[in-house]
Amino acid sequence: MTLESLWSKGFRPFFIGASVFAVVSMAAWLSIYRFGLQLELSGVSIFQWHAHEMLYGYAIAVIAGFLLTATGNWTGLETAKGAWLSLIFIFWLAARILLINGTAHLVYAAVADLAFMAGLGLAVARPIIKVRQKRQTLILLLVALLTGSNLLFYLGAAGIVDNGVRLGIQGGLYLVLGMVLFMGRRVIPFFTANGVGYEVEMKNPRWNDVATLVLYPAFLLSEVFFSGSLAGALFAAGLFVSNSIRVNGWHTLGIWQKPLIWGLFAAFLMINLGFLLRALAPVTVIPDFLHVHAFAVGGIGIITMSMMARVSLGHTGRNVHESPAVMLFLLVAMVAGALFRLIFPMFDPANYQAWIVISGSIWIISFTVFSLYFMPMLWKPRVDTQKS
Repeated sequence: MTLESLWSKGFRPFFIGASVFAVVSMAAWLSIYRFGLQLELSGVSIFQWHAHEMLYGYAIAVIAGFLLTATGNWTGLETAKGAWLSLIFIFWLAARILLINGTAHLVYAAVADLAFMAGLGLAVARPIIKVRQKRQTLILLLVALLTGSNLLFYLGAAGIVDNGVRLGIQGGLYLVLGMVLFMGRRVIPFFTANGVGYEVEMKNPRWNDVATLVLYPAFLLSEVFFSGSLAGALFAAGLFVSNSIRVNGWHTLGIWQKPLIWGLFAAFLMINLGFLLRALAPVTVIPDFLHVHAFAVGGIGIITMSMMARVSLGHTGRNVHESPAVMLFLLVAMVAGALFRLIFPMFDPANYQAWIVISGSIWIISFTVFSLYFMPMLWKPRVDTQKS
């Protein structure tokens, strides 16, 4: 390991942290859920603790690594490296350690977590503002809203804001999902067109972009403030149609030879399954919040692993057009784990707990293998002579 390499770009420490924490946090959750491990919790339930750490621990770490790296590419300016990057990461890590056993150190965890998110926001905002890239302002808004949602969670857990915990978790989930949809719209057609090895037209009708920009904020607000409403189901139905058309316009048979590309499609299809499940909820006996795990385990889980792999390969001088063999195993496993969490409980609810344990175990195995394969390339220098 070379410290200079590790702290040269944001994706390096944060992808290491995210992949290891994905294993630790899920193992802790299964120990609580199945084997009765007790946490010292006050102001939050075990389910809310789990949701918070998967969102603001795992998912935000991946987003941080991506944004700290991508913003430098977009603007041509550095975001954070060296001591500044290590400080942002240490705040994230401190919050995870302080919360791993519960909420006994809630105030200190809140300070560390919010300092991490503020540091991330500043590191990303500075180059964007300096070069006046107005098209990236939505990214800054989403980071600011995520910080506000996390603050709401902590204020709720401390008993200061009524319903703050639920609002913070729901807000965090749908803001992260919105960021996935926004960034996916930008990168999936580009990666597909450049990765399949033949000329292909990516169809992105403007009306569909406008529809998503109208429907998704409406869906987010309805789910956060009027959870379970009929309006939310109707917005979800519209998003299901919109995103079905979008994914169909991007699809080409060549993606199925490229795991790093079809993994992105699989994630979008899982998100679309979530919209469908939410749309059908008022008129079916589908278990409550099953759609949430379609968004989280299927959508966010698969796309974050796919993006971490792609960024890690590309920014360490490796070929992103030739997926390592391990990625086929990992992505198939992640899809299987999502199906165990989503489909099997619908048809065999009597064994609901068993399906959760199987799905969680697949998650742990997948991210353990991912960590063992990718960590060495993340802490070592690039294999070529180019700058990351």
